[in-house]
Amino acid sequence: MAVLRLVSAAGCAAAIGLLLCIGFAGPALAEDFDIDVPGLEPTVAPVAEGVTLFENVRVFDGSSPDLSPPSNVLVRGNIIERISAAKIDAGAGARIIAGDGRVLMPGLIDSHWHAIMAATPQPVMMSADPSYVHYRAAREAEATLMRGFTTIRDLGGPTFGLKRAIDEGIIPGPRIYPSGAFISQTSGHGDFRFLFELPRQPGGPLSYTERVGIAAIADSPDEVRLRVREQLRNGASQIKLMAGGGVSSPHNPIESLQFTPAEMRAAVEAASDWGTYVTVHAYTSAAVRRALDAGVKCIDHGQLIDDATAKLIKEKDVWWSLQPLSYDAEVFARMSPVSQKKALEVFAGTENAYKMAVKYDIKTVFGADILFDPVAASRQGSYLAMLSRWMTPAQALKSATANAGELLALSGFINPYPGKLGVVQEGALADLLLVDGNPLADLNLVSDPQKNFVVIMKDGRIFKDGLSK
Repeated sequence: MAVLRLVSAAGCAAAIGLLLCIGFAGPALAEDFDIDVPGLEPTVAPVAEGVTLFENVRVFDGSSPDLSPPSNVLVRGNIIERISAAKIDAGAGARIIAGDGRVLMPGLIDSHWHAIMAATPQPVMMSADPSYVHYRAAREAEATLMRGFTTIRDLGGPTFGLKRAIDEGIIPGPRIYPSGAFISQTSGHGDFRFLFELPRQPGGPLSYTERVGIAAIADSPDEVRLRVREQLRNGASQIKLMAGGGVSSPHNPIESLQFTPAEMRAAVEAASDWGTYVTVHAYTSAAVRRALDAGVKCIDHGQLIDDATAKLIKEKDVWWSLQPLSYDAEVFARMSPVSQKKALEVFAGTENAYKMAVKYDIKTVFGADILFDPVAASRQGSYLAMLSRWMTPAQALKSATANAGELLALSGFINPYPGKLGVVQEGALADLLLVDGNPLADLNLVSDPQKNFVVIMKDGRIFKDGLSK
């Protein structure tokens, strides 16, 4: 007879997510209640044990434009312990992986992902039983990991239960840095309320998207402060604020400014009190400048900013999370006419945005930002490969490895995964990919992870081994 935590008895992210999406926070469920469950083994958070030695690999460390000479990399537990050109004695019982000259690189990091919403069509997301939505998200989390993305920064959605299930080893998936519900003003990019849910009544019931943890509507500095603190209480590692219009939201133009300076400062102050930061959704110069003035640490999107605003991002040492948003006939066909019109405007600015990011050497990270589209989600690596239009392969990969690791570390003392991510260095966390080919010479290798990523390791544990017979 096994002893099992009551909150883990559901055995999957979906059941945990169901509780979360109706308003309960992760920490409130985290107390241990030991009960006897016949026939079940206890579910505990996995801790990587043992030793793995990668022999004869060339290392892309996440930053260098060049590969290392043939090297050996020793992983002990979940930490990269040693990297050496000399032979390493791993000791008895170690797992030996013969690299045969393949490239060992950091696991990829997507800095703008939506684990709950990426692969679930919008009508399903807005109408299906929440438990079904979370089952879909659990399946997509495993697919994300199998694409080589060992970490994601989730920028909106009720991912706290999914994260917990992954961290406890209930299901496979990437590390998740959750934002919780994205925070939007009334009529903002995150206001997906139905007409029958309006007008909002003070003290009245929450809308569906608010109840399930997709969005949090706030109007006034005090309300913004409250919504930020709710997400932090639930386990957010950073805060996502909607600072301007968006493509997928039908009721606000791209050019609209959202949240007053005072409201933005309230969000930044509340996040800073918890040692973390605010990132904003913003496309235009006016929206980005207002956010920069308020003290945000990261701009997501920015495809429509001008040269002077790009310089200001650089001067303020702020991160730029850019997405290679461009015309894709299949994806475009699945958009509504309203979204199509706005999307074309954004697509037109993508090339200039990347050129400015490279020109001014702005700290840039990669994010795919897929919403409601399972086909597009399956092509996550292809979006990274698209960066070769504007960057060298080394620059593109750095934006999805070492740079992203630095951005994630801004979560400070609430960082859910303390340690270095996005690098192959001694002492770093062991999130690694063994690649059949050289991605510094051919970035398109990341477009076909099933073929080209022969080993996928996360936190010292091997989730894919394409070399063993």
